[in-house]
Amino acid sequence: MFPVHRPRRLRRSEVIRRMVRETILTPDDFIYPLFVTFGKGVKKPIASMPGCFQESVDEVVKTAKEAFDLGIPAIILFGIPEHKDEVGSSAFDPHGVVQEAIKAIKDAVPELLIITDVCMCEYTSHGHCGVVRDGEVLNDPTLELLQKEAVSHAQAGADMVAPSDMMDGRVKAIREALDSEGFSHIPIMSYAAKYASSFYGPFRDAAESTPQFGDRRAYQMDPPNRREALKEVALDIEEGADIVMVKPALSYLDIISDVKENFDVPVAAYNVSGEYSLVKAAAQLGWIDHDRVMMEILVSIKRAGADMILTYFAPEAAKILNG
Repeated sequence: MFPVHRPRRLRRSEVIRRMVRETILTPDDFIYPLFVTFGKGVKKPIASMPGCFQESVDEVVKTAKEAFDLGIPAIILFGIPEHKDEVGSSAFDPHGVVQEAIKAIKDAVPELLIITDVCMCEYTSHGHCGVVRDGEVLNDPTLELLQKEAVSHAQAGADMVAPSDMMDGRVKAIREALDSEGFSHIPIMSYAAKYASSFYGPFRDAAESTPQFGDRRAYQMDPPNRREALKEVALDIEEGADIVMVKPALSYLDIISDVKENFDVPVAAYNVSGEYSLVKAAAQLGWIDHDRVMMEILVSIKRAGADMILTYFAPEAAKILNG
């Protein structure tokens, strides 16, 4: 006897598929990463990330306004400074590119949520995420630099800070620094489970942050490890993280799901540069349907449990979702 249950009944038309859809993606789910650099009138294409640019402050303001007009509620800023040194002093310069961009964007689009990446790698001459001595990235001396950077972003008007360095104890250090300077209202979105991934290559091109020696495996997480992610997330929540992030997203959907299931805090996921560029390259070759693959990837990240998605696809996806 043929089974009574016929799941295809609920797939017969687009209308009924929409009615029973379990995962709903909207522009409100997106955080748009932007790269701000020094100069004026600069909009330099990033070769390995088609559609993305290094932009001077005046240009990044226009891009931020366009994103907001599409219904994207938030951006995250990465800086490419004019000057780099051993301790990344441009990261906490009150007149640094990120600090100036925050002020300009807030003036132009006050309702847009501005998140800032807090890390040293874009600002150090050696390209690592902290203080280096004798070829080793030192944890505790780096914390003071991260505190200075986070406070400088808050003073410039940032709405949220996002430490991405993976130093132990940095969430607590930043929380204490923000609180002591009168910024107890500023949330921290921690890159809690950030893996030493090969999918970051195009970003390092965009942010000019490739390490000058070695790699970041001594402080970023080992990709085969799953349970360790829960430990990292738990520690960051204990230290005061308001939102926790899994990075990358697409190859770590199991981690996103684990974090969502085990912790009662908002979960962010970073759809990273390599994931973006693979889609762009395959689409340029005519091997895939760009828009359908893009949307399927973003839905999969949300379905896994992400409450918000950092993605370079944000404007393109928002246009499709807006109809």
